[in-house]
Amino acid sequence: MRLQSRVWALMFIGLGLAGLPATAAMEAARPPMGWNSWDAYRFTLDETAFKANAARLAELRSYGWTYVVIDEGWYMDNPRGTNLAERRYQLDAGGLLIPSLKRFPSAGGGAGFKPLADWVHSRGLKFGLHIVRGIPKQAVEANAPISGSAFHAVDAADTAETCPWDDGNFGVRDNAAGQAYYDALLRRYAQWGVDFLKVDCISANPFRASEIRQIHEALRKSGRPIVLSLSPGPTPLAQADFVRRNAQMWRISNDVWDGWRLDGDQHPSGFPFGVGGAFDNLAKWNAFVGPGGWADADMLPFGALKPSPGWGEPRDSRLTPDEARSQFTLWAIARAPLILGANLTELDTATLSLITNRAVIGINQTAYASYPIALPPGLENIRVWQAFAGHRARPVRYIAIFNLDDKPAHLSARWAQLGLNGRPVVKNLWSGAVRSAASELSLDLAPHGSVVFRVE
Repeated sequence: MRLQSRVWALMFIGLGLAGLPATAAMEAARPPMGWNSWDAYRFTLDETAFKANAARLAELRSYGWTYVVIDEGWYMDNPRGTNLAERRYQLDAGGLLIPSLKRFPSAGGGAGFKPLADWVHSRGLKFGLHIVRGIPKQAVEANAPISGSAFHAVDAADTAETCPWDDGNFGVRDNAAGQAYYDALLRRYAQWGVDFLKVDCISANPFRASEIRQIHEALRKSGRPIVLSLSPGPTPLAQADFVRRNAQMWRISNDVWDGWRLDGDQHPSGFPFGVGGAFDNLAKWNAFVGPGGWADADMLPFGALKPSPGWGEPRDSRLTPDEARSQFTLWAIARAPLILGANLTELDTATLSLITNRAVIGINQTAYASYPIALPPGLENIRVWQAFAGHRARPVRYIAIFNLDDKPAHLSARWAQLGLNGRPVVKNLWSGAVRSAASELSLDLAPHGSVVFRVE
């Protein structure tokens, strides 16, 4: 084992992460960065579109963008169907989902996603899949044998536990048959070369602790470092220690879409959730993030959300340039995973400029601590986050300031009120401008605008 790996291993033990598969924890030593197909394609992604997006991401790999994830529906012959019968799930004889050959032809001959994963790996990227937790209803109806065991699908299925918004699966029982099913599933994904697994309908509505444990155990047995991402949210804060022990990412809200405030902000379901609500969510979870485990504030709905987005009509993102910059800045300084949702084949100049700012990405990937700063009364619509990177004895400091108001804001504050001492010289990481030493900061912010400084 290399020295760096030993250092990470000691850090994970110190953080109470010794129960995680060490290789998976090391894979998530930093917040994962990549692309997911849901925001642009919903169920409809095919192999051609996937390769086109992955090839574009490979061009951005030097900035840290690594994972390419096929979201829900890769096993549907007819992804535009309105129910289970119309969508025509594809399963093998053992009751495990397989890629639709109509959409992913390289999966033929029983190869599954291995050829596609090999293609991804050859470009220096990592391959990810989405599943809905549970066992396919079709497998239970056929009472398919569970590979590597004496059990059958009916032994593993919890037919009383279904996902409220997906009609394809039954839950999995907390018994030996259920564990055998997940063992077979993750063994298959390890054989395919999967590096990232997003499991849905498991972290909220309902929270399925038993299935999270089973998947965690199956991943450990698989022998492959597969990052586990739990979805959707909000994950119960009371389960923070549990999800950190059993996964590397967990969603802290329902789906975030391209609006500052959306209906879900005030709705019990939390769907769709606006960018503005993420400030409080990330603050609540801040104490639980660090190497090996990250609070997932959801994807970045930038750029072209088409041809078939997971919510709404095909469109370009409705976030203003200031809102998109504020979202990226917040996710970066709060050390949330950075997962792009845009159709990368239609990447516009503004979005490209946003997601290739090495200095802002560097905060996300190198900071060892970050936290929100409490402000005095009268600044309720201003939020401030501070982060620290580099050597702990002489850290590099960053400070981000956000205007949550719908109108422009002027901020005049002593540096001490913002968590800084003396008269610092600060560099704006978006504009490159340097502010010389002064006793206080005077700043104008656009509606939902922000600024992020490196303290020189």
